[in-house]
Parts: sequence; structure tokens; C-alpha cells
Amino acid sequence: MEIDIKNKIYQAQCIGNVEPIEYMIPYPSMRSLIEGQNIKYAEQVIIKDKNITNQTFFNYVQQTSHWLESLGLEPKDRMIIPELGYPQAEILLYGIWNLGAIGVLAVDVDKNNIKDIVSPKLNIDAKTNLFEKIKEQPIDYKPKYKPLLDDEALLTFEKEDGIRLSHYNLLVNTNGIQKAIGLKSRTKVFCDLKPRSSAWVIFQVILPIYCGCIFDRSNAEITFGDSKNNYNLRNDINNIFEFAGNDIGLCPENTAALCIGSEPIHLTSYSKENTKIKIKGHSVMMGYLNALKNESSFNNEGLFISV
Repeated sequence: MEIDIKNKIYQAQCIGNVEPIEYMIPYPSMRSLIEGQNIKYAEQVIIKDKNITNQTFFNYVQQTSHWLESLGLEPKDRMIIPELGYPQAEILLYGIWNLGAIGVLAVDVDKNNIKDIVSPKLNIDAKTNLFEKIKEQPIDYKPKYKPLLDDEALLTFEKEDGIRLSHYNLLVNTNGIQKAIGLKSRTKVFCDLKPRSSAWVIFQVILPIYCGCIFDRSNAEITFGDSKNNYNLRNDINNIFEFAGNDIGLCPENTAALCIGSEPIHLTSYSKENTKIKIKGHSVMMGYLNALKNESSFNNEGLFISV
């Protein structure tokens, strides 16, 4: 049964004749993304109002990994991301990835219900000042484990059933957004989301760094948000065929972005079938934590989402 559902999920992740393993993306994991950007563009400012460069950001990430390891976090552990102020939550998540662990979005979830899923030994309070905690840590961190593309990177509980996303899911979804909107290096961008959704991870944590942008709160050229932005992030995919050209449809089972306007992002396809949307493509999740939910959602070589 387990092999069968894994095959159904894999078939849903294929689109046309292109399998996930056949599409090349620049980095093999989120850890490699931040390391690679630092190697190439160390002195470029990436957060304008704090004058943080790639090098400074990477140093914070390295220090965070040391700190987390000292608290007992180990590779492949799952750890909840608290609502720290920008860019502390973002640095914390990269620190988790850099260590080889998995970020969890579960702010509103009863922690007792998921204590067997999430590492219970490490629970960071939302009032924590990350910069104070890591300031004495060294900036050279050598990870014990380097994640692979198909390793789990994120577990999000923004829907009732936990959604598992791989490093590849995150990278290819980000790549699809970049292609769709033509986002260029050194563009000033801004997004003000809380660490509660995969949209926060894609649009606020990964996209600016992946594209070499400048995160600029006061003078952004492109903004992402709920409404009245250059690109509006919409969760109501039941209205997908009414979206404006600058509306981005969100579906966490498809990592984050499903479409821009009604056009699917690169390496994604969808079709409306009665009260469900059938999705195929490389951004399709690794699956739900709930095995029965996987059985009912994956069939006919696609992922079916009720809308």
C-alpha cells in the first residue's frame, strides 16, 4: 500500500514527459542556496533597512545552526518556527536547513497533538531575540548532514492535515514564480507575511535570495501581499478563473504558488473538475502526514483538492 501511494504521488509530480529528476535547478537544497549566493555575491546588500549583505546574512545563519545544535537539534529533526520579527524568523529557518533539519509551521496548532511529530526537546519562545542568542556563536559551521533535493524541508499545518514539502518543491516553486513574473536580480521587493504559511516561506524567505533581490520595506519596486499590491496572494482558488493578471493563486499542496492570473506556473498544470481541482507538476507536495488523506487525494495520476 505504501509503495502504491508513493507511486501515485510521484505520478502526480510528473507533467507531460518531464519527471522531477529531469528538471535542473541551480541548487540541490536550501542550505546550498544561501551558501551559493554568498560565494557569488557576498558583498551585495540583500536587506536594505538593516544594511545586511549576503555575507552578514550567511554569518547569522551559520551562528544560528551552532546555537540550535547546542540546544540539541539534530539533522532531520522537525522544529516549529515561532513568530519572530523580520528577519529573525527567516534567519532561523535557514539555520534549521543549514543544520540539516526541517522547519515546521504550526503557530496555531495544539503542540500536544503533534509532539510525536515535532521534536519536543526544542521549543523557542516568540519573544526570543535571535541576534542576542547567537552573537557569541562562531560563524564557521560544518553540518553533519547535507540535505538532498527530495528530503523533507518543510512541514506546514496551515491546513488541518500536515503538508510535507521537499527542498525540490520549494526551489522549483520559487523558480516558477521567477519565470512567470520575470523577477530580475537587484530588484527591490517587499512582502510582509507572518511565518504561518508556505507562502511566507516562498515569497519572503526564499524568493528574494534566490533571485538576488533587495528586500526594501520603504522603497520597493515589487510588493507581494493580500491586496493592493503589485502581486496579490489569493487563497480562494475556487475563484481561480476570475483572478486578475496580477493575482497569484495559493495552494499549499502545490507548495505555495499554483498560478498567476489563471495561468499555471512553470511545470504545473491544473484543471477544474466539478468541486475539485486536479493538479499535476513538480510543485506537488510530498504528501499529507495523514495516510488516509493521501489515499483519497491522489488518483488518476493527479492530486485532487476540494474547492
